Amino acid sequence: MFEALADPVRRDLLERLAGAPARVVDLAADYPISRPAISKHLRILTDAGLVCAEPHGRERHYRLAPAGLTPLHDYLDTLRPPRPPIPEHAFDSLDLEVRRTTRERQATTSTHTDKEQTA
Repeated sequence: MFEALADPVRRDLLERLAGAPARVVDLAADYPISRPAISKHLRILTDAGLVCAEPHGRERHYRLAPAGLTPLHDYLDTLRPPRPPIPEHAFDSLDLEVRRTTRERQATTSTHTDKEQTA
């Protein structure tokens, strides 16, 4: 798969196909290379599982195969450092809010109880 992604034309084809499926003729119109050369690039991308071709009459429409990118995502995930656990100071504002709410409820409850006793 990485060999398929190594070529800038193939990477560009993937970006184009990520937007919408396209025919070889439409893809070739965007490049200064021949239609057979674009077909070869598409075959390499298809063999890598990154693109799939769907027959529509006499034409083949190529589209991105998102599942083919899973190995790449998995590999890149191994390179990312693990996310740290939530730091203790992140809970400070939550603790403050819980204490404030508790005080307000206690004050409301004691005011309500005082009114009942005087009535």
